[in-house]
Amino acid sequence: MSRIPVAILGATGMVGQRLVQLLLNHPWFEIGALCASERSAGKRYGDACTWRLEGDEPPAWVFDLPVVSTAPEAVPDGIRVALSALPGSTAKTAEPAFRAAGYGVVSNASSFRMDPDVPLIIPEVNPSDLSWLDRQPGTGFILTNPNCCAVPLGIALAPLHEKWPVEAVCISSWQAVSGAGYPGESAWDIVGNVHPHPGDEEEKLTEEPQKILGASFPSSARCVRVGVADGHLMSVQARLAGDPSVEEVLEALRGFTSRAPELPSSPTPLIHVDTRRDRPQPRLDAMRGNGMAVSVGRVEACPVMGIKFYCLAHNTFRGAAGAAILNLELLHATGRLPAA
Repeated sequence: MSRIPVAILGATGMVGQRLVQLLLNHPWFEIGALCASERSAGKRYGDACTWRLEGDEPPAWVFDLPVVSTAPEAVPDGIRVALSALPGSTAKTAEPAFRAAGYGVVSNASSFRMDPDVPLIIPEVNPSDLSWLDRQPGTGFILTNPNCCAVPLGIALAPLHEKWPVEAVCISSWQAVSGAGYPGESAWDIVGNVHPHPGDEEEKLTEEPQKILGASFPSSARCVRVGVADGHLMSVQARLAGDPSVEEVLEALRGFTSRAPELPSSPTPLIHVDTRRDRPQPRLDAMRGNGMAVSVGRVEACPVMGIKFYCLAHNTFRGAAGAAILNLELLHATGRLPAA
């Protein structure tokens, strides 16, 4: 079966590089175009970006590909799908331009996540929200994946909310430096330090899980950057209707199965439950399920909220590039990709 060509918007950045890496051997999709800023357009990909990911570099033919402008008219014919790793400020104008040109845009950017006509999808949790695409004008569309912490939080809360609706939640996150891209935060800020997150991560982490779960509940978050390469760890305290026991919560987490059709990037199991006192840890658990699984541990009774636990996921696989590709797989599996 011939693979579907995909344009990568923001291809030179860290998430863009991860998208390149994940598409190299994907069974359904292939790299069709590499788009970046006017500063990079016209250059070889290898000259436009400094490769920063672990493991083997892409083959030479990838570095020889030309970088084109982030505009629909610059993309070669025959491509109708774009994976966006653009910064939010650029995505606000570029992604609607691609939608208006008939592209299906699968975005990792935050610009349209809370738009009422744009679905915010975790395929294993809320695939039926794809129907929201029908609200958007024309043949193109924008589909978003959540924030890199909202993904594991949404996955961990989904099986609990299904049985005992979430009434309130408090979250603290310890976020890896790769989440800031490259060059990211200054070594002076992060080495031997814990840096309260200066951006709007806390707002994203309180708002996005509610849209994913289709619910409204009080939510409070605190986010900090720590000296860890990959893997965002969160402490979650939740008040659940019916006040379930620790054993009931563990059973629900272990028994949760994907609501999506079978997809190449979705792991089994989706949720790894660990009963050891010192887990999950970024170094040991972030790459579970090829970086696409969520680890949950220390599920215990909370005297204030009812239930507390830790959850962890790889922020550039499950929380960013992998999440976007998984949404692209869902579109293909459900017949919603625009025709070339």
